[in-house]
Amino acid sequence: MILITTPRLIIRAFNQKDAPALFDYLSSPRTPCFQDEKLNSIEDAIEEVGRRARDTSQLAVCLKETDELIGHLFADNSEETDRNTWSVGWHFNQRYEGQGYATESVTALFQYLFSQKEARRLYAYVENYNLASQKLCARLHMRQEGCFKEFVSFKQDGSEERYDDTFIYALLKKEWK
Repeated sequence: MILITTPRLIIRAFNQKDAPALFDYLSSPRTPCFQDEKLNSIEDAIEEVGRRARDTSQLAVCLKETDELIGHLFADNSEETDRNTWSVGWHFNQRYEGQGYATESVTALFQYLFSQKEARRLYAYVENYNLASQKLCARLHMRQEGCFKEFVSFKQDGSEERYDDTFIYALLKKEWK
């Protein structure tokens, strides 16, 4: 099921053919915040795309020409007391960075949430070292509302626990273009 289209992308539910591409970028996540999504085998990837296919908060970002998975988005309001507030996020295959796909897909997601899902407020958590996501938030006119010091901890492959500072960015519907 196609949810959103842009000039170059299709944003849709996950399906089984996405497993190899998902494995490609989640077999070795570059940033600690995605370590809990790490996939160790193609079998894990097949299981994960099955889970994501059933999870309406998870969206596959695919090239329109080939339907190849290049990243994913999430948008969730299930844990919010205000159902018009949505947590959003993204993760893209490193091979597709620097081509505007993140900006294009997240812009389309925001438009969809504001116009179709009646979102009032969107927010994203971004680690202090994730400069690409910070720049994306700025391009989308999200404002940095604060920094949570040592907000989350990550443990990588038996190493010591690491605490990261995390920024929160937000955007109100009335601030959207």
